[in-house]
Amino acid sequence: MSYTSKLPASWNDTPPPRKGKAIISHADEVWPRLYIGDQNSAENRADLTKHRVTHILNAAHSKQGVQPDIYECMEITYMGIEAHDSCGFDMSVNFRAAADFIHRALSRGGKVLVHCHVGVCRSATLVLAYLMLKHNLSLVEAICAVKQNRGIIPNRGFLRQLIRLDGQLFGKH
Repeated sequence: MSYTSKLPASWNDTPPPRKGKAIISHADEVWPRLYIGDQNSAENRADLTKHRVTHILNAAHSKQGVQPDIYECMEITYMGIEAHDSCGFDMSVNFRAAADFIHRALSRGGKVLVHCHVGVCRSATLVLAYLMLKHNLSLVEAICAVKQNRGIIPNRGFLRQLIRLDGQLFGKH
């Protein structure tokens, strides 16, 4: 059996997201104090303040999207990654920096919102990499953990990169 056959055959093979976990509009807590959301969740300053979000990782940083200057005077630490939702885009070059950013924030008691445009592909890919790198979860375990609270759909290219990371971390081929 190849390793790729151990991935869920379809996204329906993992449980649907639980309801009632969202405390920030358009965002869901997928790990303690770690949220995946869409662009709207990152633009809602009232919700971010109300729920004491301390760090934002924008996986769709661009001149057209959410700009870090909206967080001035909010005591929010921002990291932007210009990632494209394309199977050919190499997201793996961002895995360690994103995981380190999330890990530092959570280690200090912060709350992190990781978002992209829709909140199902780029942001989810970075959160999966974080769980693999910092919590020693396999890719399958990370997918199952996140899917308990939010529907995610990493594209095929990002999944291949995560499978490669899984192989590097756990010696699977």
